[in-house]
Amino acid sequence: MNASDRTPADLLRSALATDPARPLITFYDDATGERVELSVATFANWVSKTANLLQGDLAAAPGDRLALLLPAHWQSAVWLLACSSVGVTVGIGGDPADADLVVSGPDTLDAARACGGERVALALRPLGGRFPQPPDGFIDYAVEVPGQGDRFVPYAPVDPDGPALSVDGTELTSAQLVARAREDADGRGLTAGSRLMSGLSYGSWEGLSAGLFAPLAAGASAVLCRHLDRLPADGLEKRAESERVTHRAL
Repeated sequence: MNASDRTPADLLRSALATDPARPLITFYDDATGERVELSVATFANWVSKTANLLQGDLAAAPGDRLALLLPAHWQSAVWLLACSSVGVTVGIGGDPADADLVVSGPDTLDAARACGGERVALALRPLGGRFPQPPDGFIDYAVEVPGQGDRFVPYAPVDPDGPALSVDGTELTSAQLVARAREDADGRGLTAGSRLMSGLSYGSWEGLSAGLFAPLAAGASAVLCRHLDRLPADGLEKRAESERVTHRAL
């Protein structure tokens, strides 16, 4: 990655320029049997479409606050980078009543209704599937995002020193987030080509770092696992071998 990268969106652009075909996130959900592998290029395309939805249809702007009520999931990672691309501050598990927008999974819809602004719902079904019936008061992400543009240009430049993420009671600017991600990558010994398997929640910095930001900062990739408790006793080692895992955060 480039030393001049100061936002997560910068890190993604550098990854795209360096090796767009390499895997960035491999996602497992052991409750459904889902496995999805996203290359840097595919992930970046999802980010561009989501950022266009966020900036265009949802009228989000730098400084707006978004409550993210999602588990560790590849679509959660997409939203984190889309918000970085627009300059929207993400509150992990934040109070929807205090947010300008909310993005919710199927299990947190009641809490998300406290948001007076735009509400987006994700079914979190395999292959990014939509809700059988869209929840009242929400737009269905899976319905709206496919038609968005594949190229994103922000209306206003993102300030690296502006707020980007609120987690664990701490608010980080984009530049601080990138710096912490680089420190974590160094601390874990991640280098280009490393494969970090994470079973940690996205509800804390440790989980966000292991499952997205540190691998992104190092030119590595994440093997993101949800519902690891459903995996058979010998399943973890088999997965680590098949996915060529070099590092773990479980």
